[in-house]
Amino acid sequence: MKSEGIKYFLTMNIQTIKLTDFVLKSARKYLESQNYTEVVTPRVVRASGACENVNTLFEVSSEENMKWFNGHKAYLAQTGQLYLEALVPTLKNVYCIGPSFRAEQKVDARHLTEFQMIEIEHPGGFSELLSYIEGFVSSIARDVANYTDATKEFGLSEERLKKLATCPIEFTKINYDEAIEKLKTLGEDIKWGDDINTKQEALLVKEFGDQPVFITRFPDPMHDFGQPIEVEKFFNMLPDPQNPGRVLSSDLILPFSGEAVGAAARVHEADILVQRLENSRMFKRLQERGGGIEDFQWYINQVKTNGAVPHAGCGFGMSRIMQWIIGTDDIRNAVAFPSNKEELI
Repeated sequence: MKSEGIKYFLTMNIQTIKLTDFVLKSARKYLESQNYTEVVTPRVVRASGACENVNTLFEVSSEENMKWFNGHKAYLAQTGQLYLEALVPTLKNVYCIGPSFRAEQKVDARHLTEFQMIEIEHPGGFSELLSYIEGFVSSIARDVANYTDATKEFGLSEERLKKLATCPIEFTKINYDEAIEKLKTLGEDIKWGDDINTKQEALLVKEFGDQPVFITRFPDPMHDFGQPIEVEKFFNMLPDPQNPGRVLSSDLILPFSGEAVGAAARVHEADILVQRLENSRMFKRLQERGGGIEDFQWYINQVKTNGAVPHAGCGFGMSRIMQWIIGTDDIRNAVAFPSNKEELI
């Protein structure tokens, strides 16, 4: 690499590092203002540390022994969700910050094998959760836009800062059914039950003023629709009592980055938790990998023994939030040291 190229690379990294530091401080400031307690969750875990697809878990070994952990398989965590959920009855509002590890097969502008997540859980309902997400995202946008040295320190243009300053306090909300119909009117070849892809997310964002958009109430993968559906969600999302066949879930779609936040109200009754887990696509994949209900037994026992309360939570993909703040279509431009299947630093 030529000296000019090295200088440019280092300059871009320093700006990204400074912006990331600023954004994480802003995020913590907002959560602390809402009485959230930070929890340090484990990063080497059972399969309970997975999101929807256990096939994207990285297995952890020692001296090539995949069952070094007392005869069990262990993985790099994708989420601290269940650990936070277990603490909601005692600590109320809780959050964690840490890396999420995904064995993504794709090498593209959207996926990384490691990225920072901030996750929250609170003892409340779905509407309150959406309000927390709006407050979290809009407060970060305002903090960046109002920072006097943002252009010099972060490399953000005046135009980008002006756009961030217009981020609304309340975001547009459409449900999944409405999103499918809207996409059809925009000429997309999509049918009910399909997943909404990145291009279609971008169309919806543009249609609603190039600002954050919630897509809510996705199809419940446990419901019999008489047809297969492509939409797949985490097993413990709470069915919507007002809309049969839907769950109280939401994806927040941002300009440039698409889906950046996944959110839902959670099932908190042990018997229903077990039923939904054992009938999920996630569980079938886990069984194919040699796992089973024992991977989630600690959480199930926690709910059975200590009880649970109605609660809700979400995960903020901070690299995609950074994408939106910077205004880049490529997630690799939003982190200082991007990693994917093709690059390992």
